[in-house]
Amino acid sequence: MKILFFKFISLFLLSFCLGICAKNFGMNAHQALSISIFSASILGTLFFWDFRLSFAFIGTSVLLMTKTIDLEHVIEFSSLEVILFLVGMMVVIGLLKDCGVFAWIVSLILRIPRLSGRKFALFIALISALLACTIDEVTSIIFMVVAILEICDYFEANPVPFVIISVLATNIGSAATVLGNPIGILIASKSGLTFEDFIIKAFPVAVVCLLVTIVILLFWYRKSIKVLDDQMQRLRANEMLIRLISVPPAKDLKVALSIFTVMLVFISLHHRIEIAWGLPANTVLLVVPLVVSGLVMIWKHQKARKYIEKDVEWWTLLFFLLLFIQAGTLKYTGATVFIAKHILAATGGNLNLLISAMLWISAIGSSILDNVVLVAAFIPIVQGFQSLNINLQPLWWALLFGGCLGGNITLIGSTANIVAIGIVEKEKRIKISFLTWFWVGLTVGLITTIIVMVVLLFIPFYR
Repeated sequence: MKILFFKFISLFLLSFCLGICAKNFGMNAHQALSISIFSASILGTLFFWDFRLSFAFIGTSVLLMTKTIDLEHVIEFSSLEVILFLVGMMVVIGLLKDCGVFAWIVSLILRIPRLSGRKFALFIALISALLACTIDEVTSIIFMVVAILEICDYFEANPVPFVIISVLATNIGSAATVLGNPIGILIASKSGLTFEDFIIKAFPVAVVCLLVTIVILLFWYRKSIKVLDDQMQRLRANEMLIRLISVPPAKDLKVALSIFTVMLVFISLHHRIEIAWGLPANTVLLVVPLVVSGLVMIWKHQKARKYIEKDVEWWTLLFFLLLFIQAGTLKYTGATVFIAKHILAATGGNLNLLISAMLWISAIGSSILDNVVLVAAFIPIVQGFQSLNINLQPLWWALLFGGCLGGNITLIGSTANIVAIGIVEKEKRIKISFLTWFWVGLTVGLITTIIVMVVLLFIPFYR
C-alpha cells in the first residue's frame, strides 16, 4: 500500500509540476491543463499499467468539464477511422486464427530438409518479421512464441534466446507496412502517407535493419544455437516437426487465405482507387477491413459475436481513443504549435537536427513507454511544424522508426515484448531478467536506429 500511495503521489506531483512549468513558460491556462492531463495519462501507463484506461477516462472528463475541449472536437480528435480500421483487422485476424493459418505458415517453413540451429534462428526471425508486417505484431508474436516453446521443449533447449530473436525481428518488421503496428495506421491517417509510401520507403529500410539484426543475433546467441543444433542432430528434427505440427482443414484454410489476400490487394491499391473514384485520402484503406470483416461475420455467422467480443481488444482500443482525444486537445489549445516553435528554435531551424531529435527522442521514449502512447503524443507536435514551413515527411518516418525500433531496447518497450514475456513466464515458469534483454536489445536498437538516421539524413529520396 505504501508503494501504491507513493506512486499516486508521484503521478499527481509530476503532472501538476509539468502543468505549472508549462504555464511559467508562457502557455495559457487551457494549454497548461492539457499538458498536465496528457502527462498524467502517459505517466499512468508507466506507473499503473492495469489502470491506464481509468486515467484516460478521468483525464478526458476533466478536459471537458473545464472547457479545455468541447464535444464536437472530442469526436473529431478521437480518430474513429483508426479505431474502426483496427476493429476490422482484429475480426479478420480472428478468422485466420480459427482457420489455422498461422500454424500452417509456421509448419511450411519449419518443414525444411536438414534443419539446423542456425537455420531455425534465421527462419524464426524472417517469419516473425513477415507476419508482423502483414498482420500485426501482437498476433504474430503469440503464434511464434508458442511454436518456439514447443520446439525448444522437444529438443530440451533454452527457448529464451529464440524468443528474443523472434520479438526483436517482430518489432522491426512492424515498421515495414501500415498493417504491422497501430502506430503505422495512426501515422498514415494523420500524415496522408499511403500504403504505397510505406512499401516504397519504409519496407526497404526495415529489410536492411532486419538483415543487420539477424547477423548480430546469430553471433550473439551462437552458443545457444550450437546447443540446439546438436540436439536437432541427435533427435532428428524433420520427423519431430512432421509429428508436432498438424495441418488444419484445407477448405477453411484456403477460403481464409483467399479473403486475406484479397484484402491485402485492395489495401495496397487503396491510393489508386481513391484517386480513380475521387475519394478523400485513405478512405479505401480504412474501409476495406470493415467490408471484409462484415463478410467474414456473414460467412462465420455462428462465431460473429465471438469475433467481436473476444478477438477485438476493446480495452486497448478504448484507451487509444481517449488518448487520441487528449493528444488532439494539445493541438486544439495550441500547445503543440507552442512546443514546435520552441523545438525549432532549439535546433536553429536545422532540419537534420530536427530529424535526429525526433528519431532519438521517439526511440528512447518508446523503450520506456508503449510506442502508441509516445506516437500519439508526438503526432500533434509534428503537425505543428506544418505552419512553420517545415518538410514533415522525414519527421513522420523518424517517428515511425523511432517508435518501432526503440521498442527493442527494453522488456517493456513494446506490446509484443510484454506479450512474449508473459507467455514464457506462464507456460515455462521462466523469468527473463531486465539485463538479459537489455544488452542485446540495446545493441540492436542503437545500431538499427543509427541505420535509419543515416538513411533519413543522407538519402534525398526520404525528404
